[in-house]
Amino acid sequence: MRRYFTALSVFAISAVITFDCFSQMVPVKLVQKDGKWQLEREGKPFYAKGAAGGGPQKMLADFGGNVNRTWDSGPGIKNTMDEAQKLGITIIPGIWVGQVRQGFNWKDAAAVQTQVKRAQEQVNLWKDHPATLAWGIGNEMEADDNEDVWKGIELIAKAVKELDPNHPTMTVIAEVGGKKVEQLHKLCPSIDIVGINTYGGVSSMPERYRKAGGTKPYMITEYGPCGIWEVGKNKFGAADEWTSTFKGDWYAKAYQALAKDDQLCLGSVAFTWGNKMEATMTWFGMLLPDNSRLEAVDRLSALWGKPVSNRCPQIEKIVVDGADTVKPEGAIKASVKVTDPENDPISYEWMLADETMNFATGGDAQEAPPTYEGAIVSSGKDGTVEVKMPAGGGLYRLYVIARDGKGGAATANTVLKVDGPILPPKAQKIKVPVTFIGGDGARLLWIASGYMGDHANIQMSDSADQPHTGSQCLKASFTKGGGWAGVMWQHPANDWGKQAGGFDLTGAKKLVFWARGNEGGESVTFGFGGLKASNEVKFPDSSGEEIKVSLTKEWKEYSIDLSGKDLSRVKTGFKWIAGSGPTTFFIDDVRYE
Repeated sequence: MRRYFTALSVFAISAVITFDCFSQMVPVKLVQKDGKWQLEREGKPFYAKGAAGGGPQKMLADFGGNVNRTWDSGPGIKNTMDEAQKLGITIIPGIWVGQVRQGFNWKDAAAVQTQVKRAQEQVNLWKDHPATLAWGIGNEMEADDNEDVWKGIELIAKAVKELDPNHPTMTVIAEVGGKKVEQLHKLCPSIDIVGINTYGGVSSMPERYRKAGGTKPYMITEYGPCGIWEVGKNKFGAADEWTSTFKGDWYAKAYQALAKDDQLCLGSVAFTWGNKMEATMTWFGMLLPDNSRLEAVDRLSALWGKPVSNRCPQIEKIVVDGADTVKPEGAIKASVKVTDPENDPISYEWMLADETMNFATGGDAQEAPPTYEGAIVSSGKDGTVEVKMPAGGGLYRLYVIARDGKGGAATANTVLKVDGPILPPKAQKIKVPVTFIGGDGARLLWIASGYMGDHANIQMSDSADQPHTGSQCLKASFTKGGGWAGVMWQHPANDWGKQAGGFDLTGAKKLVFWARGNEGGESVTFGFGGLKASNEVKFPDSSGEEIKVSLTKEWKEYSIDLSGKDLSRVKTGFKWIAGSGPTTFFIDDVRYE
């Protein structure tokens, strides 16, 4: 959930921003000339050359990028918008909408109208800002050819266009399979541009989009290396990641293939401008955490018209000297070959981490896996390394970063195995206090993936209906007349005890949350934990507790005492259970203290 200000603050900021930027608004038009669609900004052709992510915008501008795409359009992007204006680049503000896979029900007219209202509030913030390029309405919210999604998107897009006729509307989909392109064209006349997130199939998108029925102009809103879900698995069942050098070539070929489609393609936005933990620590990042460039940046900057003066190192795959499977605490030797275009001296950083085996497709943020500080026994200036493997059996990933000392870097990694009993790794230590549902700065730790009981009758989504703090809270409903259902916030997501995970909250004194009922009198059980050791549950919660409460219509704070609890592995960070009739309630500001 994203939190920024109260509704009153949003209104006030809207008025201020609109007043300050009205005279500076830069109109953007979508025009077709000689059978070719193009954007025109200030009357001049505009081809999108950009990236999406939280990396430095100045770097993006310096390397020739002209677009930054966000996944938010609330007051919190003000600094991003203002900086973009100063740098001479543009922003596609992303209007976040409910996701089917996260429980949002597009058949719920009231919930959809809430989304429309929120979109209107956010459009009013930025419609007159000179950095606004187009509106990105939603991101991969579609599922299973659901026409209700597109009917809802049309309501939002129509409302956006009524407020802002000066910037095109776009909705963003994941690939072009199924009937989504056909349904979007049929049911969303107020959508001007189709945004497409594509990875393994990016270079063939011009052809495949047309075969899917696409006639509207499109923009590639995310592209990068093949996703974890698109590559084959190695002998260990893990995914082999490409080197950063190979990825750079992939980005370049993708950009060039799209640029050839001058009839429908309006440009492309690479993913991700920054660094993101998803399956591995380097799979999608174009930059390292310290903003060192990787090859993708160098290759795209050349295509964007501003080539770098000092190229990144070129790296090959890590080569294991001998067996890649050893006994507990066994030694493995490996090496990597790196060359530098300018013959700059190379330094090497090696790291061993747990293999996550997380092949999720939703793109949700993930916590970095545990690393082993004492695993690197020695490393040489020639790219060699000796590793002492952990005592626990299982899979591990060996990473290397090669640096040229001039802001450029290269990455590679490989999967190794310890053949021995799997020892439960220690859970990652989390400092308290920590808010993980609602609240400003909430961390994505546990995922609401454990649906229980009559789960088909659960509806759960963000709501702007009188949140306790910020602009949104969590609305949950059980719609069946009898029976029961509930949701567990799990780590790892969708895991019922077969994988290690969870977090070490040792030192926390209580679990605190705010809740209210829709009518008052709703009976709901709240708690944490619940996974108990059994033949099926190899990695249980270290403890748990539940409380049953009768909710009031007004927000009320509840707490669970954690005194004396073993909090060394909390896999189920929060849960609710409801039943015995239709129940609707709201949750906010869930935290451990």
